[in-house]
Amino acid sequence: MNIYLLVVIIYFAFITLVSLFTRRMASRSASDFLVAGRNLGVIACAFVIASEWLGGMSTIGVSERAFLSGTMQPVLYNISTAIGMIIIGFTVARHYREKSVYTVSEMLENLFGKKARAVSAVAFLFAYIVLAFVQLQTSASIISAMFDIPWLYSVIISSLIITVYTYAGGMHALAITGILHVGVMFFGIGAAAIIGVNDIGGFAVLKDKMVDIGSPENLYNPFSGGLSYAWSLILGGVLGGMAGQASIQPVFAARSASVAKRAAILSSLIIAPFGIMVALLGLVAKTGNYFDVTTSASPLWESAHQIINAKMVLPTLMVAPEFIHPVIGGIALAGILAAILSTVGPVNFAVVTIATKDIYSGLINKTAIDKKIISTARKLVLLVNVITIPLAYYSTGGILDMAYISYGIRAIGAIIILMGLYKKGWINTTGVRFAFIGGTIAVGLNILAGILGWWSVENTYVAICTAAIFIFLGNVYSKKSNNQ
Repeated sequence: MNIYLLVVIIYFAFITLVSLFTRRMASRSASDFLVAGRNLGVIACAFVIASEWLGGMSTIGVSERAFLSGTMQPVLYNISTAIGMIIIGFTVARHYREKSVYTVSEMLENLFGKKARAVSAVAFLFAYIVLAFVQLQTSASIISAMFDIPWLYSVIISSLIITVYTYAGGMHALAITGILHVGVMFFGIGAAAIIGVNDIGGFAVLKDKMVDIGSPENLYNPFSGGLSYAWSLILGGVLGGMAGQASIQPVFAARSASVAKRAAILSSLIIAPFGIMVALLGLVAKTGNYFDVTTSASPLWESAHQIINAKMVLPTLMVAPEFIHPVIGGIALAGILAAILSTVGPVNFAVVTIATKDIYSGLINKTAIDKKIISTARKLVLLVNVITIPLAYYSTGGILDMAYISYGIRAIGAIIILMGLYKKGWINTTGVRFAFIGGTIAVGLNILAGILGWWSVENTYVAICTAAIFIFLGNVYSKKSNNQ
């Protein structure tokens, strides 16, 4: 058996066994299953937050962009997210934990009433189902390319791995596996980045080589793409996390409000450096020292010298024996898959939590006991994965663009949360409903317009502007109705 495949199989077998051992802890109450009994310490909470963010975009996406652009500009994705988590730590983290909520929509109910929870729950559920199958596609594409497995089997394998440890241990399993994933990611990718830069001859030599093949002189400047683009990423990082169920759920599980605050801030110190390491590896690959960047080959280890698909730059580099030892390369490959799966798991579990707490026990069966809630949640784990498999398998073309619907809806939610906490007089329940409905439609139309080539506007800007407009319209409508 190939050593790369062997290392990856051993790692994920270990992860599955660890998850099964958490089953007893997750079966005591709904709180244990959904938010780990609200007992996560600072380190555990920070690592779980980071593991959710360090997914396909932070690995495959950042390395691909760095490879194609020949610059360090893509690190803005991680830096923006890190800035966002710092701001979240100083603003909303303690409020979420003090309220002891399970979902963002439950927080909105505390601020604006049950109608706000209902409409936001539907919007968030839709957003995360879209994000869940898009993330599943990312995982399956890597497994398919790495191991030369047909697309359908890759989708099923990815889904089964996620289902097993989420079904068994809930948030406990996500917490433990998240810590393990981050450790493996940093060891494998960190070792590769150090080896790569040193092998090239240092940062100065790497810069010279990149300039020789067309990169700009300021390739190490992350703002080389312009301030408008950078600002949109920063806004997205702040707002996307503030109302993102998957990234905020570990905050709900923190031991106390102070732990939630410190964990959010600490997670930024994990998120930002990882993006820098991955972008550097994209540049190292671009030099052409380890494989020909003009030809294609699959599976990866049959010819580690050949590649044409920029998305596979990072894993292909990890299986080049001239670059890195096969064992460390195998660990790095496991880290890449861990990064992707550490995002897919929380995203799927976010769908489960929203459906369980906001829809089932919040609207359908308000008197459900803990045992029934846990049973329902476990069934929903299976159902979510059954739904996402065909969506991931059959969806093609511009489906990745649909992921931005999720970010748009989360940005709308973040604005409403902030106004509810700090400027509640500026918004009412009708404004909340108008913002979620109108803002979601506007983001969807903007994505469609971009696909069709009608115009190109950053989705973050569209979400913020339309949310503000619809909040104003909702407030006007509500006051007019009350006066009649």
